[in-house]
Amino acid sequence: MERSGLICAFLIAACCCCRRAAGVPGEAEQPEPEQVEVEVGGTALLRCGPSHSQGNFSHADWFSVHKEKPTLIFRVRQGQGQSEPGEYQSRLSLQDKGTTLVLTGITPHDERIFLCQGKRPRSQEHRIQLRVYKAPEEPLIQVNALGISVNSEEPGEVATCVGRNGYPLPQVTWYKNSQSLKEEKNRVHIQSSQIVESSGLYTLRSVLKAQLTKEDKDAQFYCELSYRLPSGNHMKESREVTVPVFYPAERVWLEVEPEGMLKEGDRVEIRCLADGNPPPHFSISKQNLSTREMEEERTDDNGVLVLEPAQKEHSGLYECQGLDLETTASLLSDQQELVVNYVSEVRVSPAAPETQEGSSLTLTCEAESNQDLEFQWLREKTGKVLAKGPVLPLRNLKREAGGGYRCVASVPSVPGLNRTQLVNVAIFGSPWMALRERKMWVKENSVLNLSCEASGHPRPSIVWSVDGAASEQDQDPQSVLSVLSVLVTPELLETGAECVASNSLGRNTTVIILELDSNRTTSLSTSTVSPYARANSTSTEKKLTEPESKGVVIVAVTVCVLVLAVLGAVLYFFYKKGKLPCGRSGKQEMERNTSI
Repeated sequence: MERSGLICAFLIAACCCCRRAAGVPGEAEQPEPEQVEVEVGGTALLRCGPSHSQGNFSHADWFSVHKEKPTLIFRVRQGQGQSEPGEYQSRLSLQDKGTTLVLTGITPHDERIFLCQGKRPRSQEHRIQLRVYKAPEEPLIQVNALGISVNSEEPGEVATCVGRNGYPLPQVTWYKNSQSLKEEKNRVHIQSSQIVESSGLYTLRSVLKAQLTKEDKDAQFYCELSYRLPSGNHMKESREVTVPVFYPAERVWLEVEPEGMLKEGDRVEIRCLADGNPPPHFSISKQNLSTREMEEERTDDNGVLVLEPAQKEHSGLYECQGLDLETTASLLSDQQELVVNYVSEVRVSPAAPETQEGSSLTLTCEAESNQDLEFQWLREKTGKVLAKGPVLPLRNLKREAGGGYRCVASVPSVPGLNRTQLVNVAIFGSPWMALRERKMWVKENSVLNLSCEASGHPRPSIVWSVDGAASEQDQDPQSVLSVLSVLVTPELLETGAECVASNSLGRNTTVIILELDSNRTTSLSTSTVSPYARANSTSTEKKLTEPESKGVVIVAVTVCVLVLAVLGAVLYFFYKKGKLPCGRSGKQEMERNTSI
């Protein structure tokens, strides 16, 4: 009965509200509901009356109004509350002595009017409009990877923007290069839709379509979501994206790498470029010097002409042709001249110079280039610069002047562009020996490598006085090194070995003396070049002083000096102590002895 009375009272109040809304004379209009704003998941505090109200709400009923239908959800009796069965049963409680109803776990479904009816001391009614908010997730933007053609008759899809789980539905704004986009007939179209999730939250999906031009190839697009929270208005922006824009080429041109002066031997790449997207099909042609016609060159899979290594024959006029496979339009680039700087092979005259000792010789160097050349002459074995210019005069030649001379022809204006030619000057003479005599310490029954080096012109040949396995190596056109492998036998120790070098002008020898040393490890002696002996010399200079003997002499001298120093110190010590007969009496004794 009590519940029926309450429902009747509410219906009467509702009728009164309708009458007020209908403008019944003499009755006041229904006041606007109090606004309470809460974020999803938060707690709403619903007061049964304005904050300044002095009424007694210890006896009140709370209703939720959904689609204009009130439902009793909570009772207050003498300050004590009790929830009615239903969706709010576990989420309602009282505070502030029963004047405030607490609703927890706010969801979008809670956005409605809540009605409080007080009973004592007189009937009072208070309406509350609960507003629920939730910020959407970060907007996700997906660009149209297939791109848009500027020749399309209708706006093409640029990108799609998605904002998930917001409440209420956020507003979307599209931007291009930070400028907002508005609907524009046949130019810009924005199509938006929304989905209501089971949670009551909204997911927004917006598609931007636009008619683009060539100038939009680098344009930055992004979307912005605007939404409200109890704290105020907010916004979130997506990342920026660029959509592929397809447009025909208007110009093609050639590009050469590397830039700057080119030289023979470089890797050179010639490629076509165009201002269209996608680029047209390219072909590269070179002018035939004989017919003056342009002939197509073979390029790699990327349409690049690679010259490796570049040669002077690659110099000439080149041009590029671009063919648009969609429109079949053809574009031709301006002709571009390619210059490959070069130096021809260097020629030296005479090519094989020969001369007698004491005479003079002139070497001349020649080469061609499309640039100014500089020449210089170097000694091959030392690298020393002997002269600048194409001519090298050699006067009063000694045997030591024989050997290699190198001419270098270079282009100062093109770094790294040069060519060289080596020529060997031969000076007639009988063989020169690197060493006249050598001594080696050996062990019996061991295998030993004996070496002998000789030079001369004509090139000498070498024979050995003992049997063994011999091999020869050319050091230069006038020098030869012979190596003989032998077994150390008693006979070999007794006779030693002799190396004989000879040519048409004479002969010369190197004597190798073998000494047995059973207390030392065999040391294979390596020849070192000494000052050359004169050809056919009969010098018997012996290099028998070994480093070990020099060391012994130094040690002996050092020991003698130390002994003398110690002896002098002892004598001085005894003299100071007065134990030496060097006083006056001692002197007289010595004089007497002398007189006798």
